[in-house]
Amino acid sequence: MAKDMEQLYAERLRRYTTAMRKGKPDRIPIRPFVAEFVAKYAGYTCQEVTQDYEKAFAATRKCAADFDWDATVANMVYGWAGLTQAIGLKYYAVPGVDLDVNTGFQYIEPPEDKAWMPPEDYDALIADPTGYLFNVWLPRVSADVAAPGQPNTLRNNLSFVKGGMAMMAYFGGFGRQADLLRRESGTVSAIAGILKAPLDILADKLRGYLGLCTDLYDRPKKVLAACEALAPHLAHVALSGADPAKKGPSTIWMHRGCVPFVNMEHFERIFWPTLKPILQEIWRHGHQVLFYAEGKWSAHLQRFAELPDASIIYHVDRDDIFEVHKVLGHKFALSGGIPNDLLAFGTPKQIREVCKKVIDGVGRDGGYIMDASAIVQNDARVENIRAMTDFTREYGVY
Repeated sequence: MAKDMEQLYAERLRRYTTAMRKGKPDRIPIRPFVAEFVAKYAGYTCQEVTQDYEKAFAATRKCAADFDWDATVANMVYGWAGLTQAIGLKYYAVPGVDLDVNTGFQYIEPPEDKAWMPPEDYDALIADPTGYLFNVWLPRVSADVAAPGQPNTLRNNLSFVKGGMAMMAYFGGFGRQADLLRRESGTVSAIAGILKAPLDILADKLRGYLGLCTDLYDRPKKVLAACEALAPHLAHVALSGADPAKKGPSTIWMHRGCVPFVNMEHFERIFWPTLKPILQEIWRHGHQVLFYAEGKWSAHLQRFAELPDASIIYHVDRDDIFEVHKVLGHKFALSGGIPNDLLAFGTPKQIREVCKKVIDGVGRDGGYIMDASAIVQNDARVENIRAMTDFTREYGVY
């Protein structure tokens, strides 16, 4: 049985990597990014899988085995509350504590006048990103960490002990989870490593979106310099967590760097020039990037086409996947394109119809991976996820 499972894993890994590299495998690989959906399917609340990552791991393995997927993420309920609570993070809302038990975790957007980094701190961030984040930013976003020069406390000391232990336990568990997925169901771990665009770091964790919008007009040179200062650190983080075997892709979660969140000028002058070199550097080391384009990025497809062939796998969320295929399909594999609202409110018949349309339109020559448009939450209907899976397995054969 173990040998059969290893053979199944090898077949799925070959299928997945072939599709990611624009090839035509035996059939279309199925790789859903399922988050709180796994809790719903396994009978847990969002609170349980957010507070107890072992339950999240177990729920993921159950889904992988029951649905017989080719690949999935080891745990898409990414934010484990035990880690964020260990250091008292203020920007993180926890199910069952700050939210209803069946609402997924949330990031709290700060008001512009209470951003975690005020505009006068740009110079300090630019001069020493690591020092600024550790000495200035961390005490602001943590309820327990004392700033340098402030009286030390027991809670400050414990926050580093608890935070370090929590991080080692959680991230150390991913290797074991990947091994269990491989041995129990022959499922491939879909990603390795993580990346965010420099401008998204400013918006998400430092200035807030409103603060960043003000800065783009009032101090664009500072914004550009900050993005340039952050870029090498972000590239290092992505490469340090990349798959040593160069099979699984690193992932960039694209947020608010597109029109209309920023205008075209700011995309062209700041967002893309500070992100593109990172992607090129990762590819230079032989690693693909899963380009998870959350939202609508159609205005920028020609810029993405500047990247080397097969260097990214382009994931389609709110854009028209057939239009994306016309612009990028000759260079990159695509994934996604099955609307999340349809998975939540549609019928299995509608899901099969959309899957057929997508497979016929973008997947017939290879280079396509079946997935929902965005990360699957607990509003998705089980029968619709099953319809997407079963139809692709039956129809998506080359």
